[in-house]
Amino acid sequence: MKKLLLLLAMAVMVIGLVAGCGKSADNGGDKKSGTIGFSVSTLNNPFFVTIKEGVEAQAKALGLKVKIVDAQNDPAKQANDISDLLESGVSVLIINPVDSAAISTSVEAANAKNIPVITVDRSADKGKVVAHIASDNVKGGEMAAQLIVDKVGKAAKVAEIEGIPGASATRERGQGFHNVADKDLTVVAKQSADFDRTKGLNVATNILQAN
Repeated sequence: MKKLLLLLAMAVMVIGLVAGCGKSADNGGDKKSGTIGFSVSTLNNPFFVTIKEGVEAQAKALGLKVKIVDAQNDPAKQANDISDLLESGVSVLIINPVDSAAISTSVEAANAKNIPVITVDRSADKGKVVAHIASDNVKGGEMAAQLIVDKVGKAAKVAEIEGIPGASATRERGQGFHNVADKDLTVVAKQSADFDRTKGLNVATNILQAN
């Protein structure tokens, strides 16, 4: 988490300084004045709340404004939110996509306006981004599966609860998980919970009752 936030802060700093719109009169011209647009998949998750706070802190340090919109895990809402951000004239666009395929149109719309795009945690399938900030999700999936093997032994029966099906992080973590699980574990169930804790609890309860 700390490394991801550091990389994001560095990306915001570099892109923000390049894309800032003129000098700020309030500080003698030492800082740029511009607006960062940040579309986050959901703020109903502590991980993304922390990222939001990191963006706000770095923007403040650079003397930049920031507009943050919460997609509430809805790809259509995220597309509309980003359209509004682009129309408002943001200097830089940071996106944490709900769906990696669906977000491509929004990235391409930003490209058409020459607005730099940074993706966070999840990538966009199409469109040009100047930076993608994420952990190694494949490795994370492998580590999770290996931890299970270490704790309960090989051939143990396990259930796999996934995130949002269209998100790159879901695909990559699943790939990493199965790199280990397909050899050393028995996956008896696989369901999506959309990266939502409440849904995850309900899905886990149903799986336990069925198995």
